[in-house]
Amino acid sequence: MQKKAIVLLAEGFEEIEAITIIDVLRRSGVGVDACGIDSLRVKGSRGINVFADIILKNVTGIYDACALPGGMPGAANLFADKRIRGMLLTQAKTDSGLIAAICSSPAVVLAPLGILDNKSATCYPGMESAFSKTTKYVDNDVVIDKNTITGKGPAAALKFALTLVNALCGQLTADKTAKSLLLR
Repeated sequence: MQKKAIVLLAEGFEEIEAITIIDVLRRSGVGVDACGIDSLRVKGSRGINVFADIILKNVTGIYDACALPGGMPGAANLFADKRIRGMLLTQAKTDSGLIAAICSSPAVVLAPLGILDNKSATCYPGMESAFSKTTKYVDNDVVIDKNTITGKGPAAALKFALTLVNALCGQLTADKTAKSLLLR
């Protein structure tokens, strides 16, 4: 059965992170819904317009993974939406559901929801002050702890996306995708 992921795009998202996640997951055979919060056209933090596949109000079903690119004010816009907060809290309660967040999103979206409590995580340097006292900040490009995957920022986007592929589809698929991307 094909794995499914949703990538949430709010105005001000980090383009490198969002497009890398979507691209790498699709290359790996994961069904991806790029989801705009209120519109199919979503402008990133660098002014690049992206057209989503679906808007949030039309989302139905369950996803194997929920991925959040960073970027500001993108991460703040994700957190401001109560539907997104509810989706993430529901996803966090499932044993098999993954939550993946990179850059500012671990600190701005996941930490205030308690999703990173008693876990190790990373984020954009300097934003770890938003983590609770029970979250252990790890200065790595990507950190996996239980059902969460966190990434540091734009330069880590490819490694982050391949880590998500590995979690969803296994190491063989992640290695095959990395090889097709000429990653050594």
